[in-house]
Amino acid sequence: QVQLVESGGGLVQAGGSLRLSCAASVRTFNNFVLGWFRQAPGKEREFLASITWNGGSTSYSDSVKGRFTISRDNAKNTVFQQMNSLKPEDTAVYYCAARPSIYSAFNFWGQGTQVTVSS
Repeated sequence: QVQLVESGGGLVQAGGSLRLSCAASVRTFNNFVLGWFRQAPGKEREFLASITWNGGSTSYSDSVKGRFTISRDNAKNTVFQQMNSLKPEDTAVYYCAARPSIYSAFNFWGQGTQVTVSS
């Protein structure tokens, strides 16, 4: 079983930055592909970014490419998302997720952390 706990959300002004963290409690953390998603009120959950087990490959949605950066520290079982140039439309609950390989679905989810960007 994989448990994921996000932190780092909060209120920030437009143009500001936040860094989200997600700590995983799993012995085989190094094997998992990790990702970040978000869900705004009244909208479907949206993929943002993913990173392979060694950080060698990352993927981003067009909505955050160039502004958000995903990274991981396998020694600390933690994945990060640095978010810069935040916009009011980035306001959402942000979730980290894990999947055993690039061929499987994201089937482990954190509880989410709220990010609010004021204009």
